[in-house]
Amino acid sequence: MRSWTDTLRFAFQPVVNLATGGVAGLEILARPEAGDILAEARRDPELDGSLAVLAIRAAASKETLLPLHVNVFAGTLADLGGLPPLHDTVRQAGRLPWEVTIDVGPPYTHVPQPALLEAVGAVRAQGFRISADGIGDGDVPLRLLTDLAPDLVKLDASLLARPAAVRAMRTLCEELGALLSVEGVETELQFAAAVTAGAQLAQGDLFAPPTRLPAADVYVPPRSPGAVAVPRSGPSVREFVRPAALLPATASAGQVRALLTGAPEVSGVLLVDPHGVPVRSVHRSRFLLSMSGRYGHALYADRPAAKLGDPPRTVGVDATAWEVLDVVAVGAPDRTSDDVAVVDRYGRCVGVVRLADLVRALAESRVEEAARLNPLTRLPGSDVITSEVDRRIADGRAFALSWLDVDHFKQVNDGAGFAAGDELIRSVGQALQQAATGSTRVGHIGGDDFLVLADPERLDPLAATVLDVPWSAGGRPVTLSLATVLCPPGSVADHRQAAAALAPLKKAAKALHGASWVLGQAGLPGHEIVRGTGAPAPAGCAVAEPGLR
Repeated sequence: MRSWTDTLRFAFQPVVNLATGGVAGLEILARPEAGDILAEARRDPELDGSLAVLAIRAAASKETLLPLHVNVFAGTLADLGGLPPLHDTVRQAGRLPWEVTIDVGPPYTHVPQPALLEAVGAVRAQGFRISADGIGDGDVPLRLLTDLAPDLVKLDASLLARPAAVRAMRTLCEELGALLSVEGVETELQFAAAVTAGAQLAQGDLFAPPTRLPAADVYVPPRSPGAVAVPRSGPSVREFVRPAALLPATASAGQVRALLTGAPEVSGVLLVDPHGVPVRSVHRSRFLLSMSGRYGHALYADRPAAKLGDPPRTVGVDATAWEVLDVVAVGAPDRTSDDVAVVDRYGRCVGVVRLADLVRALAESRVEEAARLNPLTRLPGSDVITSEVDRRIADGRAFALSWLDVDHFKQVNDGAGFAAGDELIRSVGQALQQAATGSTRVGHIGGDDFLVLADPERLDPLAATVLDVPWSAGGRPVTLSLATVLCPPGSVADHRQAAAALAPLKKAAKALHGASWVLGQAGLPGHEIVRGTGAPAPAGCAVAEPGLR
């Protein structure tokens, strides 16, 4: 009698790193020739656990070195209290548990959450990584998602049509220390949306469909310039992690040589202890040069490969690209091409980064950053400020958005000359930059107009910096006008609404004499005149009582 396993096959779909364009892992998908075995597995935890074991064995038969993703229903983990057979199978296949990510998928309804969390803790203790799958199209409670503290969150591509939700999930991932992936990407438009939203990984038919043989080559569309805003501290090392070639610390030089000659794309091998902590780093070229020399094979083949390795260079998963460069800069100059091991909070290797990837990304970010700077003040334009406004809205943070400009600037230019006008603009920009401490952001959006994004408590010292100073151009006294809109959480939906709330406040400030400051709150009528005299508020905009702040 034929078993259900006789008609079961597995397919492999690449998980793509959107920064490097390389394959970061393979998701193993069950493909029965008949029947709906996944529906049965949803109801039968033992069957679902068996599918996970068979998936690992299928990957082992293909001899892939890439990290693996195995699907398991949330109910299976809760009912079985973990997956001991999976751990044994991974070891028997010659793989390490931290090379395997368990994609925990819906449904979550009626799954006892304490049992699920306990089971997730058990498999995590064995070394497996945890992915929360089907987010955005499933029924996972947000509180449970944070309690799971996954290493990876997989969003359904349908959520890309709601960019604010994707940005909010990216922020949550940063808080949880998780990577963000989008699955089901089928079009270049979806790819662009995923990149813009800050996803680090993706999978879907656009890159490569599921196939019976693991695919190493994938299609990745070219990224449009400036698609992602680079953090001020530099891009995160998480964006550039490549799969690591791992062998036990006891591996022989012959075993390392066999791995390298069979996988020409591997640039080096990390030797790890039983817990997955890197202990030695074997560089491809230096190792093969030693082995190919006269008597090299006879001398080293059966000896520990660690003898031909170096101390590993490591960085944490929360490091920036600049911090990786600092690590590379220390030590022997002949090791600048060595891979840098990326380790988690337990010191276990999660992958490697290559210097070439980092240098290219940092160079591109500098070019993009320079293109966004105003040539007169070297300050960014409105795009940087509005993107940060949207991030703070997604985070549920209160903020103050201000518009500053020079009163009667055209007359200043006509009377004092454009050179004096340019010098005044540079001086105002420098003053704002020097006052921009902490999370304050300053942008020069053209002419004499500046945008300032700050926390509400930073408003008074910031205003004093520019309004308490006597400004002049070509010996002519000049005054500035400042308009600010306070935006508590939930008061605006995006940067467009914040800008719309700011516009009438700017008009009110310009109607006043002398250095002026008008303050309002999004969603509330009226405004407060903090500074400025000699003119009433415009019709239809009543002056609020003092104490609006």
